[in-house]
Amino acid sequence: MEFFKIKKDIPFMSYGKVTTSISLVTFLLAVFFLATKGLNFGVDFTGGTVMEVHYAQPADINKVREQLAGVGLKDSLVQNFGSSHDVLIQVPLKQNTMGAKLSEHVVEALRQQDASVELRRVEFVGPQVGKDLVENGAMALLLVSLGIVGYLWIRFEWKFGLAAIIANLHDVVIILGFFAFFQWEFSLSVLAAVLAVLGYSVNESVVVFDRIRENFKKMRKTEVAEIIDNAITRTMSRTIITHASTQMMVTAMLFLGGETLHYFALALTIGILFSIYSSVLVASPLLMMFGVSREDFIKPEKTEAEEVLP
Repeated sequence: MEFFKIKKDIPFMSYGKVTTSISLVTFLLAVFFLATKGLNFGVDFTGGTVMEVHYAQPADINKVREQLAGVGLKDSLVQNFGSSHDVLIQVPLKQNTMGAKLSEHVVEALRQQDASVELRRVEFVGPQVGKDLVENGAMALLLVSLGIVGYLWIRFEWKFGLAAIIANLHDVVIILGFFAFFQWEFSLSVLAAVLAVLGYSVNESVVVFDRIRENFKKMRKTEVAEIIDNAITRTMSRTIITHASTQMMVTAMLFLGGETLHYFALALTIGILFSIYSSVLVASPLLMMFGVSREDFIKPEKTEAEEVLP
């Protein structure tokens, strides 16, 4: 489906060195913030206590935060859970100096303002569990990355696999860099968003790469840069429709999904924006740097003299 058609190919590859330089600087900044500030891991990773409380009327989240700050739990994460009457409270392990009595202490503090507060659930996440989640999350990223490289290597050629994984990891590191710089909470839902971005980004790269391969077979007398420019231009309509539709759904989660989905949707938004950029202006220029050519897909035509020789 094409809502519009661009008649003249856009010379994307003429800006290849500029776009890859911008990407390199952005990538290095993200790595710098990750190294200096680190990720602000949530209770899922660091360990702590999770409580779900119910109010008879819609809860005032800001007032709940003030009440918890008043009893020395100012770093607790407070958000609506499911409905405006249910509140999820996450207390980091480092703040939990009351041990098993923490839930009783919290409910007692909340009932001073509203006697209808009801404790629905209490869960404790130990530090060892959080450590295991960090290690398993890193392993999941590694396995997904290796799977992407292997898939593209088999489907296309090793240069395509290498270009795609560099571009896709570029997206992931930049998402993590944003979370490190702004110290947004990094939870399991954000990790799920990062893994989703990896799959989403590689899908866009596959579409462009597939068109490049077709162009190598059809446009036999055309230069490599022009072949790639044509492939990107011909897929632009599809790219805009796909990304706009996806972003509409993610934007709804970002603004209407509440705090529970906020950082999940935020990570997806950053990933979607950078996946457009990376698949067009990072992966494709990298292909040219790696020396992709028609011979990678088509055997060179033999001359008449070569055909005569045994």
